[in-house]
Amino acid sequence: MQFKASLWQQQTTKLSMTHELSQAIALLQYSVEELTAFLENKSLENPLIHLENVTVQPVNPLIDRQRRKPQKMEKNWIEQIADQSSSLEEQLISQIDMKFKSTVQIKIIRYLIQHLDENGYFTGDLHLIADKLSVSYEFVEAGLRLIQTLEPAGIGARSLQECLTLQIKKKDPDNKMALTILQGYFLQFAERKWKQISKELGVTLKEIQDVFDQIQLLNPKPGASLVKETAAYVVPDVIVDQTEAGLVIRLLDELLPKITFNDSYYKQFYNKDQQVNSFLQEKVQEYQWIVKSIEQRKETLLRVVMKIVEKQPGFFQKGATFLVPMTMKEIATDLDIHESTVSRTVREKYVQTPTGTYPLKTFFTSTIQSVDQEDSISSTHVKNLIRQIIDNENKEKPMSDQDIMEKLKEEQRMDVSRRTVAKYREQLGIPSSSKRKRFK
Repeated sequence: MQFKASLWQQQTTKLSMTHELSQAIALLQYSVEELTAFLENKSLENPLIHLENVTVQPVNPLIDRQRRKPQKMEKNWIEQIADQSSSLEEQLISQIDMKFKSTVQIKIIRYLIQHLDENGYFTGDLHLIADKLSVSYEFVEAGLRLIQTLEPAGIGARSLQECLTLQIKKKDPDNKMALTILQGYFLQFAERKWKQISKELGVTLKEIQDVFDQIQLLNPKPGASLVKETAAYVVPDVIVDQTEAGLVIRLLDELLPKITFNDSYYKQFYNKDQQVNSFLQEKVQEYQWIVKSIEQRKETLLRVVMKIVEKQPGFFQKGATFLVPMTMKEIATDLDIHESTVSRTVREKYVQTPTGTYPLKTFFTSTIQSVDQEDSISSTHVKNLIRQIIDNENKEKPMSDQDIMEKLKEEQRMDVSRRTVAKYREQLGIPSSSKRKRFK
């Protein structure tokens, strides 16, 4: 076999991923907040980009109504001053009368509080803390017991079992059965091995069920109620309104900073020298690319939302229960774009509708085929039916996933597997039939 070097020409077509194309793809999937941050960073890098900043305000009907009532807002402003969040340590210390505590006791209590996690559980080691502070273990343990007497009940617990026990002791100290079950049969109780507990304690399943109902009302995360978080509102990218003429779609362009060309800067420095001219030309191209990419983003988003509205009129006019099966591939085919483009377009974006604000991804659901193969049903609709079936079941004899599957097939003509029913039930946060059973 002979090998020799040679030259030949070959013509091919390929798409190169340029830096501009890569950024255009990223720009398409940016949310309003991300795009605003991107433009602000670009304005710092490019002196030819000028932004007229617009504060992104949430679209909230309550706020909008309050804006129309300035007199009422003037009366309420003083109430807002008091709505200041304080730390977990401050809120707990404020419940203790420190004037009756020694300097060492105060130091121990503050140190112990610093070892509470965001849920209010104590995560430290009492022996290590005693050694570190050079005090006795009993002194540190007494400090933790003091913290456990504070509000909310259950604060300072070292485990879920202790947390629930502390709450029962404070709220219903005469409930001996609940304390006995929590302290001596916690794992069996959690695993619903109630027959074993019933036999050993000589009580009925109904009595154990009553304890279960009471414990369900307790707070497994007492510390979380002390830490206030500022409410975050969703900023929709698109609004769909119902008018007499039909559904109207509009983009919230006013939420984005207005981008303009800094013409005065360009005229001031252009033709100074070749290097400056080259720099300015590069920045001009970047400005033009950004403006073009933003327009393409708006156009693509509008086209995708218009197609969603076209395919989901029932959802926008009547509510979420009228959502029909739809995939990103269907939208991509109808618009003659790639499926990944649809995915990037709907990422982290929201639409405000007459019935509420939803992520755009809400409208894309898997399909469940009917028994007669004539109609298809969205997975969201199937989940709603499963919830209704379980809500209306006999709680003394709850339906298994197999029973639900057969009921859907018989009454709704839906071909749903038992595994799918179980998956949807778990996604809805509904426990299995054995854990839903009630006793008389």
